[in-house]
Amino acid sequence: MEDLAVLAFDNAPVGLVFSENRIIRRCNPRIAEMFGYPLDELRDASLSVLYPSSDEFVRIGQAGAERMAGSGRYRDERIMRRRCGELFWCRVRGQSLDPAAPFARAVWSFADISEDRPIAEMSRRERQVARLLAEGHTSKEIARALEISPRTVEVHRARLMKKFSARNSLELIAHIAGIPL
Repeated sequence: MEDLAVLAFDNAPVGLVFSENRIIRRCNPRIAEMFGYPLDELRDASLSVLYPSSDEFVRIGQAGAERMAGSGRYRDERIMRRRCGELFWCRVRGQSLDPAAPFARAVWSFADISEDRPIAEMSRRERQVARLLAEGHTSKEIARALEISPRTVEVHRARLMKKFSARNSLELIAHIAGIPL
């Protein structure tokens, strides 16, 4: 009889990845389908191939290492990139096998949430502002985190409101978070 753990991994309803130092060592067919890659092409590839840019890979990696310190757990919702270049919203969860070395060995789940969350064409900075807005940060907190002025955050917020046809910040957050109005 086939090992039940392998059977569960390979047939999970979400994309699963086992990584070592942010290199994909094993992944299930769902991750390959979600990102549009042949399964064999993802094995031994850097997780960076799934990100919108190498800058985002580095930035999210730094934030992830900080968040995983202690508990070894990570979770967020972010924009990822399919092989064809299409961007989509993805729910990401991670668990390090060694919280002292978060990326040494980790298990990651990826769920495509693009049906619930429409994607608008956004710049990298707009994506950063949108993510922090959705997490409930104020303009001043976002400005500090991104090392920009609060006024610049407000300019990005105004652009996002226009792109999402939002009448106020609450409606913008609902659109970003994929909450039906």
